[in-house]
Amino acid sequence: MLPSHLNGHSPLARRRPQLPAASPPAAAAVGDPPAAAAGDAALEAHDRVYFQSYSHIGIHESMIKDRVRTDAYREAIMLHQKFIEGKVVMDVGCGTGILSVFCARAGAKRVYAVDASEIATQASEIVKANNLADKIVVIHGRVEDVDVEEKVDVIISEWMGYMLLYESMLPSVLFARDKWLKPGGLILPSHATLFMAPITNSDRYEGSVDFWCDVYGINMSALVPLAKKFASEEPSIEIVGGENVISWPFVVKHIDCYTFTVEEFKSITTTYKVSSMMLAPIHGFGLWFEVEFNGPAESCSNLSSDSSPLDIIQKKRRRASDSTVVLSTAPEDEPTHWHQTILYFPDPIGVTQDQIIEGSVTITPSEENPRCLNIHLECSFAVHTSKYFRIA
Repeated sequence: MLPSHLNGHSPLARRRPQLPAASPPAAAAVGDPPAAAAGDAALEAHDRVYFQSYSHIGIHESMIKDRVRTDAYREAIMLHQKFIEGKVVMDVGCGTGILSVFCARAGAKRVYAVDASEIATQASEIVKANNLADKIVVIHGRVEDVDVEEKVDVIISEWMGYMLLYESMLPSVLFARDKWLKPGGLILPSHATLFMAPITNSDRYEGSVDFWCDVYGINMSALVPLAKKFASEEPSIEIVGGENVISWPFVVKHIDCYTFTVEEFKSITTTYKVSSMMLAPIHGFGLWFEVEFNGPAESCSNLSSDSSPLDIIQKKRRRASDSTVVLSTAPEDEPTHWHQTILYFPDPIGVTQDQIIEGSVTITPSEENPRCLNIHLECSFAVHTSKYFRIA
């Protein structure tokens, strides 16, 4: 079975970069470079395309116009101003430098704004235009390659991609943490949680699959199998509402940015068992995330894959009433440019109320292009049925 690559092929997936699809290696010819060298060259090529995509102003426009995202970061910076004022900050993947400017205005002594894309040139101009050249140092390069001669008190980064992990930028933040962050330093955001739940979405299915049964009075149902294949072979980036979610969500992964390791990122697996809240067709599974901006000594929500639905709801309400800033991309919350990520089945599967749905999901970076993801989903439908479905 072929892996499913989260690769931004949905027409709606243009807010984040579209990465080149991973392809199988060609047969080696006499005189070809060693496999390791060829692999390194391929990874460098993928990275080059990735960073070039962030040179396009449209990506930065859509992110900055996402007020849920941008306001959450600004609010978190002001909430933790005591950790920032008079301190040294590193902005990993600074883009236009907007978060660096927020930190400088919050009183940071110095901000190292690091970005490997050509947008760093414009970031330098923005810094000068706002009279902050004495505080913000823009560095053009990968954070893994740059030289910074002092430790930092704060690391800030907007590293989250679709379904949290797409683009695989988190390892760069962890690299910066391990190399430059002082003991007891602040990381913003500090914690992240990836959620998943079965969804029903008849309008979407009928609009992209059943549509072909009658097109201007023409029977084009020969295209239905192809439509089903296209809908299910790539994750879709789109907005669904809370009414589309038919069970309590389960936690795929909770990440503590103070302790999470690159090794853990290489394979994320969890099992799940949820109960349908209604009689409905399941069209697939939806994934979304939330991040928290906690101080270094503050406790996190500590959600785990075995957290009960009641635990999730209670902790979410408690966080909402506390001073913690939470940026959520959940279906029931205000939409963001991340939307939700949907893994569609080729055919819907009917379930009854209280029917058990269980299985496992594994997420790994693609070997061909680590900024893409492989998603392996298994699910079975218990109670009075033996139906079994697998996406891989």
